[in-house]
Amino acid sequence: DLFWVGILMALCSFTGLPWYVAATVISIAHIDSLKMETETSAPGEQPQFLGVREQRVTGVMVFILTGISVFLAPILKYIPMPVLYGVFLYMGVASLNGIQFWERCKLFLMPAKHQPDHAFLRHVPLRRIHLFTLVQILCLALLWILKSTMAAIIFPVMILGLIIVRRLLDLIFSQHDLAWIDNILPEKDKKETDKKKKRRKEVHETAEKEVAMPQFLPPSVVKIPMEGIPSDPQNGIHCVARKRSSSWSYSL
Repeated sequence: DLFWVGILMALCSFTGLPWYVAATVISIAHIDSLKMETETSAPGEQPQFLGVREQRVTGVMVFILTGISVFLAPILKYIPMPVLYGVFLYMGVASLNGIQFWERCKLFLMPAKHQPDHAFLRHVPLRRIHLFTLVQILCLALLWILKSTMAAIIFPVMILGLIIVRRLLDLIFSQHDLAWIDNILPEKDKKETDKKKKRRKEVHETAEKEVAMPQFLPPSVVKIPMEGIPSDPQNGIHCVARKRSSSWSYSL
């Protein structure tokens, strides 16, 4: 495993991808810690992915500690196994964040008014989403049971059998539904597509409102002649007209 990891590490270095280690959960947790997202404060608003931090420190430290662990075997044997299992359990649960399958599983126990604003919820009926999630749960349970029995030797063959299951899903779900709930498109592209549709819809609705709005004639302008008001010395009233900018004022 470490031999192939070393070869793939060189490819990741040339392509600018993050380094990883020979463990799925740890690699996912490492990449998840390096990604940059926008800071959101509104409830229910999903952060937007900005990129990945370019660095090689964590990868170098992981492999240095892996080499040192060979000489630390007398000390590492005092670490209880439940502690190690707890670390892996924590990393596994932490890596579930952002996985659409886990988000769809949480919908079974979530009222409709508390559901987050996911893009697939706006395009696929909730009943179809639950059906697709149940199929995935059954496949996962079958693989788990198979791996725990004497037939675990054919586990890779059953992984390939999932391809057949995916092909059979085309007979149950439409391509429109699968495009949103099967991650055929990346989540980022789905959000961009959804935003473009919203903008086009808003522009179309604005144009229809402008067409339906009644056309009023421009308001007429009434011109009032501003002439000097004569003074009446008998009543002791003296009116003086003074022009102040574009308006007239009168002093008594």
